[in-house]
Amino acid sequence: MPGMDLGIDLGTSQVVISAAGRGVVLKEPAVIAVDSQDGHMIACGKEAYEMLGRTPDSITAVRPVVKGVISDYDYARLMLRVFVRKVCAYKLLKPRAAVCLPASVTEVEQRSAVEAVLSAGVRRVVVIEKAVAAAIGCGLDIAAPHGNMVVELGGGTTDVVVMSLKGISSVESIRVGGDDMDEAIIRHLRSRYGLVTGRLTAEQLKKTIGRAVPGEILTARARGRDALSGLPRVQEVTSDDIREAIAEQLDEIVKTVQRVLESTPPELVGDVLTEGIVLSGGLAQLNGLAQLLSESTGVVCRLAENPEDCVALGTVKAIQYVNRMASGVYDIGQFTNTLTDAYEP
Repeated sequence: MPGMDLGIDLGTSQVVISAAGRGVVLKEPAVIAVDSQDGHMIACGKEAYEMLGRTPDSITAVRPVVKGVISDYDYARLMLRVFVRKVCAYKLLKPRAAVCLPASVTEVEQRSAVEAVLSAGVRRVVVIEKAVAAAIGCGLDIAAPHGNMVVELGGGTTDVVVMSLKGISSVESIRVGGDDMDEAIIRHLRSRYGLVTGRLTAEQLKKTIGRAVPGEILTARARGRDALSGLPRVQEVTSDDIREAIAEQLDEIVKTVQRVLESTPPELVGDVLTEGIVLSGGLAQLNGLAQLLSESTGVVCRLAENPEDCVALGTVKAIQYVNRMASGVYDIGQFTNTLTDAYEP
């Protein structure tokens, strides 16, 4: 009986796993809570995410993936093992998996991700560039002789790619994403209003009233601690506050998209102008972001269907593209085979 094929979107904010023929089978925050003394895992995923900023000294909530790469190997390995077991419970044969990584990762960072996935109980790993996975997951015909452009906007990175004939024409990855915007919102609220807030509050403000372009003024109440008195306080925040806070990150994203267009061959740019730019990833849902990119590039931008799931869906499909892609998908089976025997789930 053949084993499962999995696609793993190892994101900064969340881990999304898809299975061939089944679609998305797991979507959990990329957070693990451990005992501060002995490192024993207490919670993982949604349960651990709710502990962020609320844990006692005896418990530490950790994000083991930062900027799209593993920052804490041991915790990432534990987290992935829990997630893979949830998906592959009662399966006798270890699954194959494709894992997506930003184009900017180093060889050491790639190796760390591969080892973590293998140690989670996977027998073979294919690595796919995140933007390529997004293009496949969006349903674009990457084999066609015309250009397709995708902007994948995640929690830790933004990946931009132009593809044609199963290959990459232009690609760029920057380590700027939704988490950077959350940190910028936290800094802005402290400097403007003297209000100290946490990551969860900042993320909620971004999702509910955040805007990338001027428009209707929305308001929300932010709860936190007064920076001077240390006492609890509630502050009304507007969408203009959020837009001002995240302006620097938005500017970096716009400039990256413009650079990729500038480095793309003229014929493919013409195709992109006709077909438009597809936006995927959780951050792609930021109100007004598609409009901002359209106005900045002169190209119509549209949101992918199920933008948060595109990368995971494209990643599992990438397994069938091994040895048929000109670039962007890498079968590192020889490397992984030497590691598989060393890790037992």
